[in-house]
Order: sequence, then C-alpha cells, then structure tokens
Amino acid sequence: MSEVHSGVAPSEGSQLDTSVSFREKATKGKVGFRRKLWLFWALLGPGIISSLSNNDAGGMISYTMTGAVFGISFFLPLLFLLAPIDYNMQEMSMRLGAVTKTEYRELLLRYFGKFWHYASVAALGLANLMYIITEFVGMTAGLTLMGLPLWLADLISFAFVSFVMFFMGYWSKERLGILVGVVNVVFIIVAFMTHPDPAEIGKVFTSWPSITWDLKSDGMLVFILATIGNAIAPFMLYYNNNTTLDKGLTRKDLRLGRIDIALGSLLQPIFAAAVMICGAALMGNVANLDDSNPADLITAFVPVTGRIGSILFALGLFNAGWLAAITISFSSAYTVAGAFGWKRSQNNKISEAPKFYGLYFGCLLLGAVVILIPGLPLSMLAVFTQIFATMLFVPDLIFLVLLTNNRKVMGEYANSGWKRLLGWGIISLYSAVSVVTIILTLNGTMS
Repeated sequence: MSEVHSGVAPSEGSQLDTSVSFREKATKGKVGFRRKLWLFWALLGPGIISSLSNNDAGGMISYTMTGAVFGISFFLPLLFLLAPIDYNMQEMSMRLGAVTKTEYRELLLRYFGKFWHYASVAALGLANLMYIITEFVGMTAGLTLMGLPLWLADLISFAFVSFVMFFMGYWSKERLGILVGVVNVVFIIVAFMTHPDPAEIGKVFTSWPSITWDLKSDGMLVFILATIGNAIAPFMLYYNNNTTLDKGLTRKDLRLGRIDIALGSLLQPIFAAAVMICGAALMGNVANLDDSNPADLITAFVPVTGRIGSILFALGLFNAGWLAAITISFSSAYTVAGAFGWKRSQNNKISEAPKFYGLYFGCLLLGAVVILIPGLPLSMLAVFTQIFATMLFVPDLIFLVLLTNNRKVMGEYANSGWKRLLGWGIISLYSAVSVVTIILTLNGTMS
C-alpha cells in the first residue's frame, strides 16, 4: 500500500525524516547476533514509557487508596485482566503512525473534520491538566515530609521535570525515560517489606470475587471505575503515535514495536499490583482516608515497613510523577503544536522549536501552580482523575478504531476481524464506564 495522501500540504514542523530508517540508524556497523540485540535495545521506548507513565503518581495514589480500603482483593486480578486493553490501544496507535507516517491528530482532521479535531485537542488538554496536577501532588508528597514547605517542594519538582528539555534529541530523552521507569522496582521492594500473605494473594486469583455496589457502604463501584479508567489514558494514544514518528518506525518495525508495547503492558499491572499490596498493609491504619493526602499515606508506612520503606515508597511516588509529567506534557505539546502547525519534535533543540517546548514548559507550570491552592482533597482527586479523564477519551477510542479499520488508510495493515471486535468491545466498556460516571455524578454520589 502507498502512504496516505491528501490535498493537505504537510504542516510546518512535520517531524518525519525518512531518509534514514530506524533500522539503519539502530544497527549501523553491527552484524549477526549483536545486530539483533542492539536492535531490540533500540526499539524499547514508546510502549514501555507510555505504559509506565500510565502508572503515574495519581494512579499509584489511587491504587494505594484501593488497597487501603479493600485490602488484598479482586482488584489485583482485575489489573491483569485490563492489561490487554492497554496493549491493543497502544498497538493500534503505534501501527497507525508506522504505516501512515502521519500523526493521529492530522488524520482526525483529514477524515472527520475540524470539529472533532479541535474537540479532541481540547479534551486531551483538559485530561492532561488533571493528570499533571496529580503528578505534582505525588512528587511533592515525600519532599514535604522531609520538612520542605510545599512551595519549595513544588519548585524542586518543577525543576526536575523541566530539566528534560535540555537533553539533546529524542533518543537521549527516551533512554532517560526508560531509566526513570526502572525505578518502579522500589514498589515491589516495599510490597515485600509489608510481608503480605502469599496464600491470601493466591486466593483472590483463584476464587470468585465478592462485589458490592452500595456506594454508601464502601464506594467499591467508584474504585472499580477508577481501576478500569487507569488501564488507559488519553495521553498514551498521542504520545505513542507521535514518538513512533519521532523514532522513525515503519511498517517493517511493527513486530518489534509490538514487543515494546507488550513488555510495557506486562510491567504496568505488575507494578500496580505491588502498590495495591502496599496499600493493603495500611488497611484500617489511615484515619479519614477520603480526606487524606499522599503525605498521610507515606507516613502510614512507617509502623508497617519502618522509615526505610516509607522513604522508598515516597521515592517511587516521586519517580512515577516525574516520568508521567514528562510524557503527559510532551503529548500535550505535540498535539497543540500540531494543531497550529508549529515545529514539534523532541529531536529539535529548544531554539529550533521554541513554541513546542514552550507548551511543554507551560503545561508543567500550570500543574505546579494549581496544587498550591489550599484545601484540595489531593488523594481522592487522584482517584476521580482516572475516572473523568477516561470519559474524555471515549471519542478518541472510537476514531482510533475507525481509522485502523479503514483499508483506505491502512491497506493490508488494517485491523483483522478479531481486532475490530476487540476494539469495539473496549469502546463499549469505556462508554459504559462513562455512562455510569455521569449517572453517579448527577445523583450526587461521586461528590
């Protein structure tokens, strides 16, 4: 199939450079097994970073809250049941970029018109703002426990995330992202420090769950919605799609791209489950859980794991917020810059794409300022962010499936029959989550 063409001229800042393929750049001068090994290392990036970024500070706080309320429960296997949703959504996003060499946003404009294009950009901006706020909530929590005032902890967090702008080229930023993602291992260490009962964990994976729907008793439905919502996020579509282009993946790299995404989709529920197990150790030990903040949760680990466990959990929370803030802000910068036709690539220097990096910086600054507002229910804010951001994502899920179903767009790489069925199944699930959320909100049960 030939590449997608239209009467629309490429906008300024098209980040595509097809003169040298990803494979050529990654394996230059290497042969045999060494070539394959280096190619595997080089392909790792968009899928892993996107999935681990979805385990953002807000998501980790939500998982901790879930464990603290329900203990070792059916929420653990639910995390792994949702992993295929993460994989399939990202695989479609990656395949769309690799095959068409065109941004999702541009395809949305081309095939569905200006209204849905700008509505999608606006929805992403709103969802990403909600996420970024929770990232700063998580990053500042541990620093405030060290005695730093909130404004100083916020400033330090802001400086750390802004620093990534000065890394040269997409490759160096991507390697930094992978390195930061590896630090998620601390959550597994803390989970072992809480001494969970292996038999109890095994039981929830092998027995039928007990589910209650009475919001007044334990709010289980709200946490189910949050867990489902946290399986995917709007920024993942845009980030994976744009970084596929930045990295130069083509249809020849689809198998390698799928491996990258599969690894991320496997690691995401493993780390999330570790955090939920950590939270289960706090069950009954946090007073006024709904009104608590992340610092309260971190402090509550001291009697369970000692101060070291508490510090490690705070480090993991900071790290989760750091990686997610980078990924989410770049997804906003890519999308908004593209909507205005500005240069937009992590391969550009700041001087070459000042508006792109200005958007990245502005997203972070806005999130950093909002958390200074006194009286915000920070922990529950993280839970509700996972739910409401998902509502904003449903139209993009529909368009992603329609585009990857379309043989005029994808040619022989269009979705197969079972992929179509799975895609519409995912859309049905998240549409149902949105409808239930709206009903609960109108009834005042989610306030």
